[in-house]
Amino acid sequence: MRETFSEISPSDFFYRNRDLAGFTNPSRALYSTVRELVENSLDACELERILPEVYVRITSYDSMETVDPKKYIIRVQDNGPGVEPEKVPEAFGKVLYGSKYKLRQSRGMFGLGGTMAILYGQITSNKPVTIETSVDGIKRYCYKLMIDIEKNKPIIVEKRIEDGRGLHGTVVELVIEGDYLRSSTKIQEYFKHTALVVPYANITFVDPNGRIFYYLRTTTEMPPPPKETLPHPHGIDVEFMRRTIRQSNEETLAKFLSKRFHRVGLKTAIKFLQYTGIDPNRSPKSLTEEEIVNMVTAMHRYEEFLPPDAGCLSPLGENILAAGIVKELAPEFFTIVARPPSAYSGYPFIIELALAYGGKMIENGIKLYRFANRIPLLYDEASDVSWKVINEEIDWKRYKIPQEAPIAVIVNISSTRIPYKTVGKEYIADRPEIEREIKNALREALRKLSAYLSRRSSEEHEKKKINMYLKYLPLIANFSKELAKKSRPPNYKRLLSSGEYEGEQKRIEEFTNS
Repeated sequence: MRETFSEISPSDFFYRNRDLAGFTNPSRALYSTVRELVENSLDACELERILPEVYVRITSYDSMETVDPKKYIIRVQDNGPGVEPEKVPEAFGKVLYGSKYKLRQSRGMFGLGGTMAILYGQITSNKPVTIETSVDGIKRYCYKLMIDIEKNKPIIVEKRIEDGRGLHGTVVELVIEGDYLRSSTKIQEYFKHTALVVPYANITFVDPNGRIFYYLRTTTEMPPPPKETLPHPHGIDVEFMRRTIRQSNEETLAKFLSKRFHRVGLKTAIKFLQYTGIDPNRSPKSLTEEEIVNMVTAMHRYEEFLPPDAGCLSPLGENILAAGIVKELAPEFFTIVARPPSAYSGYPFIIELALAYGGKMIENGIKLYRFANRIPLLYDEASDVSWKVINEEIDWKRYKIPQEAPIAVIVNISSTRIPYKTVGKEYIADRPEIEREIKNALREALRKLSAYLSRRSSEEHEKKKINMYLKYLPLIANFSKELAKKSRPPNYKRLLSSGEYEGEQKRIEEFTNS
């Protein structure tokens, strides 16, 4: 019998392989749905410099059902710029369609997460997703959609237009089979971690039991919006070069390289082409397949291209990260290290690392908070490059820090291309460039913490010494009075407030006040 061949659509592929996108089971699917929809809302607000207001509600679809897994209604509402009404059906009803396919920093990479949540909701509940959106606050467009999985096309079940009531933004509401009992801890942990790196957002979460959790804004400062950039010569492959040449209209290779690639000027382009032995005045479309392969290989080897510019990135910044740490962790001490921009495979990235110590909210032991473009990473921690650095690459004893000290390590990587190991976006590959930057940032932070602990130990020692003086000097003074047969003891308080004790007492007061 001859083997038959067939083709499936992208939505059909992810329908059959939903584990790849993090929709492994009802518990993980509920968490992934909340996360993907909230990330889309935050991205939309940040691109337009709108302080985010995000409302999330999970309610039971059938109040008579009491045992998980069961159907839940998830509603996520934001005050973002909204979605153009003509783009709504495909934006929410077509897998691998969206605004993420640009070379700029964003939480999403594949344009998959939100649509995958809708797809999973459809296959577990057979209910359409409801989308409400307004771009101007005048008209509100309401859709009910389903996905034609075999054709990867949206099916419009219902469409209507309502009064916008002066409100802009987007609402997504869907029914999904979930297990809140098992996912509740991760969902609440997700919101706490998000509040740490997005302290400029107001987030409200209503759980299935009706409890309301508020994560309130503590700063109005926002990171700069990311700018779209061109690909760097070190990060391209033959297929990309072939496509770029096909889409180009430049007359010469020198102009082609200077217009189509990041940080390649006309002089650099000519110098590179001379290095490869190709005439700078040739037309890009005249290159043979072999010449394209040779040129791409030469691009990877050529060391005189300028490194990628980090202007296309949107790191948190020290002020924003500090506001989040103070609000969510309230530590006794913290320090923030932002490494200079670096690159891997032609993609720029920036490592921001914070180390927080002590306080009532940080438990004993090392707690790792991992973020990628401000996305909290909560699963598969031991597979992540940050975990490897903290637990295998750093000798904590060298910095004289107790093994069970209450420490939180916050690592955020900002990049145009996060090197996730899976489509589920839960852990980052141990690229040597990224590993090196995390290691250097952690070492710098540990040196600062070590200095703080040493200074605090010295101050505590001084305090104990002064307390001892204060305890025994009155007794010695009275004994001296009796030996000298005086009516009054010597003024020991004046002794403590002068001379060699004055500096010690001042340091004690400063330490106590801090």
